[in-house]
Amino acid sequence: MADSPSIPAPAAPELAEGSSGSAGLSPAADAWRRLRRNPMAWLSGGFILLLLAAATAAPLFAHYAYDYHDIARYATLPAPPDSHHSLGTDGLGQDVLSRLLYGARVSLGVAVVVVGVEAVVGILLGLVAGYRGGRIDLALMRITDVMFAFPDILLAILLAAVVRSGSQALPAASSFLVLFFALGLVGWPALARLVRGQAMALRDREYVAAARAMGVTDGVILRRHLLPNIMSPIIVQLTQDIAGVVLAEATLSFLGLGVQPPFPSWGRMIDDALVYKETHPLLLLAPALLLALTVMAFNFFGDALRDALDPRLRD
Repeated sequence: MADSPSIPAPAAPELAEGSSGSAGLSPAADAWRRLRRNPMAWLSGGFILLLLAAATAAPLFAHYAYDYHDIARYATLPAPPDSHHSLGTDGLGQDVLSRLLYGARVSLGVAVVVVGVEAVVGILLGLVAGYRGGRIDLALMRITDVMFAFPDILLAILLAAVVRSGSQALPAASSFLVLFFALGLVGWPALARLVRGQAMALRDREYVAAARAMGVTDGVILRRHLLPNIMSPIIVQLTQDIAGVVLAEATLSFLGLGVQPPFPSWGRMIDDALVYKETHPLLLLAPALLLALTVMAFNFFGDALRDALDPRLRD
């Protein structure tokens, strides 16, 4: 009897390009894979890392202190770029490049502190309101609605102006405390509402009910069961809020209500350069361009994080 022809084994189906291995990856690994495939995430993330490095190591890159006045070398100020000052000097003889680098440290430092305050207040109030519900939720959300009734930047301007008017001899270093108070107070409502909605969606899940039936306290449930499961939208929100805080700080400083001299700020540099916009446009373009790039980088990186962490977009 002739041997029957052997039937070849079916070839393994080829995975479509860009989706290889995604089905067997954990959510974190899959999010990292999609984040790496996003060119905007690379561009914006690279710019943010470069900015962080420049701000952290500002004394290494800046040849002059932010408050050094080089008025002996030039007969007229501001001065154009030369071998001593790469971007020239401003109207007070201060090195523009040095003030840009130290200004990045100020902007990012204010953003980190304010977003940290916003995270603590917004996450705490949102978790409590969403998990407990009832009168507690009603009271906390009415407070949030009152905060939403005022435009955030206008309320920050009002708060900063009130604090300054009440302290005529406020030292320059205290201007940071004014910024922390004003921007932190107006920044938490959006995050609180986001966290509340996520907590309400999770509070009746089986694992939460099981933990409650086992006698686990509410604090442990909030910390170990609810918070880890809503960190993705929180991270996205906080990343995009950094851009808003950087812009708000520059706005307040531009209006004279933010960082006070001699400390550098991109907003104050823009305000000081308006007088020279016709004769020395670089004084205006340098801080304005750096501010715009920073805000766009954090917004684009936040969008990339949202696309990577959204489970509905998994392929």
